[in-house]
Amino acid sequence: MEQADTRAGIRAKLVELYPAFAAIPAASLDRILDQAVIRNAPSGTVMFDERNPCQAFPMLIDGTIRVSKSAPNGRELQLYRVGPGEACILTSSCLLGNAPYSARGIADSDVTAVTLPLPLFSQLLAEHEPFRNYVFGLFAERISELMQLVEAVAFQRLDQRLAALLLGKGRIIRTTHHGLAEELGSVREIVSRLLKNFSDQGLVALEREKIEILNPQGLREVAGSS
Repeated sequence: MEQADTRAGIRAKLVELYPAFAAIPAASLDRILDQAVIRNAPSGTVMFDERNPCQAFPMLIDGTIRVSKSAPNGRELQLYRVGPGEACILTSSCLLGNAPYSARGIADSDVTAVTLPLPLFSQLLAEHEPFRNYVFGLFAERISELMQLVEAVAFQRLDQRLAALLLGKGRIIRTTHHGLAEELGSVREIVSRLLKNFSDQGLVALEREKIEILNPQGLREVAGSS
C-alpha cells in the first residue's frame, strides 16, 4: 500500500511539474513509470561527470543539480542549474548525439529524479508530440542562457558580473565566497577581494556564509558600468 501511495505521489508530481505528461492516460503513464528508474541522491552526489556515457534522461521532482565545466587547473564555471520541472540540455544533447558528457552535474541538495532509460526517451521523443516539443523547447531556452553566459564572461568585468549575480539572489544571500566563485568561473581569493571592496563602499554587509545587500541601487550601477 505504501509503495502504491509513493508511486501515485510521484506520478502526480511528474504531471504537475512536466505538463507534457498531462495528456497521457493514467494507465500509459503507469507503464512509463514501470520502465523508469526513481533515483534518490543526497546533496553533493556527482550525478554525472565528464566523459561518462549518458544512458538516461532525468526529470527532477525534488532538489537541484548544478552543471559546471572544469578546467585542467581545477577552476570551474557554472553553466546552469536544473530544478524541479526543468531538464538538463547537456543530457538531452548527449542522448540525441550518442556522445559522452562534456561537463559535471552535482546535486546541490537532496535530489529525487524520474529517469527515463534511452530506449524509453527515444520512444517518447518519436511518439509523443508534447514531450518532443518540451525537449526541443528546452534547447532554445538553455542555449539562450548559455549565450548570455558567454557574453558576460567575454565582455563584462568580474565586478560587474558579481554585482549582477548578487542582485539576482535577493537581499539576504546565504552562500560562501567559494560558491560564488564557482558560479562566476573565478577563484575564491578574487571574489573575496571584490566583496570586501563592495563592503567598504557600503554596498553589502559580510558575515560568515551570509551576504546582505545594503545598497541595491549602488550594485546596479556597478553591474551596468562600462
